[in-house]
Amino acid sequence: MVFSSITFLFHFLPLFLLAYRFLPCRQCTLVVASLVFYAWGEVAWSGVMVASVIANHRLALWIDARDGRARGRMLALAVGCNLAVLGWFKYAAFLHALAAGLLPGVFDGAAPQVHLPLGISFFTFHAISYLVDVYRREVPVERRLLDVATYITMFPQLVAGPIVRFHEIRAEIHQRHVALSGFARGAQLFVVGLAQKVLIANVLARPADAAFALDPARLDAASAWFGAACYALQIYFDFCGYSTMAIGLALMIGFHFPRNFDHPYVSRSIGEFWRRWHMSLSRWFRDYLYIPLGGNRRGPWTTARNLLVVFFLCGLWHGAAWTFVLWGLYHGLFLALERAGLARVLTRLPRSLCHAYALIVVLFGWVLFRADDVAQAFSYWAAMLGAGTATDIALAPSNEAIFAFAVGLVAATPLAGTLARRALDPQGGVAGAWRAAFVRNAWLCCLLGVFVLAAARLATDAYNPFIYFRF
Repeated sequence: MVFSSITFLFHFLPLFLLAYRFLPCRQCTLVVASLVFYAWGEVAWSGVMVASVIANHRLALWIDARDGRARGRMLALAVGCNLAVLGWFKYAAFLHALAAGLLPGVFDGAAPQVHLPLGISFFTFHAISYLVDVYRREVPVERRLLDVATYITMFPQLVAGPIVRFHEIRAEIHQRHVALSGFARGAQLFVVGLAQKVLIANVLARPADAAFALDPARLDAASAWFGAACYALQIYFDFCGYSTMAIGLALMIGFHFPRNFDHPYVSRSIGEFWRRWHMSLSRWFRDYLYIPLGGNRRGPWTTARNLLVVFFLCGLWHGAAWTFVLWGLYHGLFLALERAGLARVLTRLPRSLCHAYALIVVLFGWVLFRADDVAQAFSYWAAMLGAGTATDIALAPSNEAIFAFAVGLVAATPLAGTLARRALDPQGGVAGAWRAAFVRNAWLCCLLGVFVLAAARLATDAYNPFIYFRF
């Protein structure tokens, strides 16, 4: 089940909110609803997540009961168990193919056919962060299994994040208050995210898919750039929209999740892009991998190595394919170059050139991310550079796609938020207060309208891709 579905919007969510409001144990209600939410997608593999919850609750207790080297060894065992489970389900076939290429004749058998459980990358990272924080004594260990289950299984962040650190919501796991203002704010955020996902990302998915379905060698440059730009907006509003819905849902039940996106396409460097894109993942890799490796404290070469290691693993976390690995190394390389001096050069350039540099690097990176294989990515890059013969029919996007593209370009910047804040400023006496009230009412009417449009689209159009559904 995903948030952008009729089943969730009109069946699961209303029933859950009623149960959460009126049943006596909200913690139990949330855990049971989360298990139902997960099992709706694949009941046969729900046991993997349940086993993860039980095992990590026990492992955290064992870590907390030890000191000195024994504590470190227990942490290594606990993290190793989580990574082994993730590695088997996500990378068994990839590693088998790699081994068969390196040792022909030894691994000639069929690759293992392993099912990838929903959200395993996310709930595994949640579990690891909890274990490490207990080891570091940054949070007290939770004695009750129910509290750990609430953290790991909570359905708003279960399938696609954001990656919420335990200390960020620990107090709210134990005691929270659902105020009407918070519920209303959460509902508004949810509708905004739903509109981003359904009315922008889903619409732009069609021209993006059409561009990448064509033979890149026969694709004209304009169509190649447009297809890449459509995919860039699709993946942003797909993932940002889902994160915004998750943050809104959390507010509706009394939790405050961290922001996950901050208009990354206005960045003027790749370093700034990663401070704005999937911020919860960036912080996770920074705190649990980059800093323990030494960060930037041991000289430029060690810093470059650390960045490449982190982004190699970041790419691999996104998927078991060479395109994801190269995508991660590609971003790691540009981050290392910026650390080595390119960032200082960028500060001397006009802002427009810096924006162009960041956008071009990111767009070429998204081609690697989206392509079926490395050969297609390189061919698509060549088409973007004008090497295509343009013998295929150029992309002919619908009017709806063109409109969604234009709206997406504006919505990807802080412009709308800036204008809204100015309009809602009550200063200016009666006139200012009247204007703010008018804007608030207009905003609520607009939200109602886009909710109806999104629901109608979901009811009439079965095309509803979600890029991060099985990460």
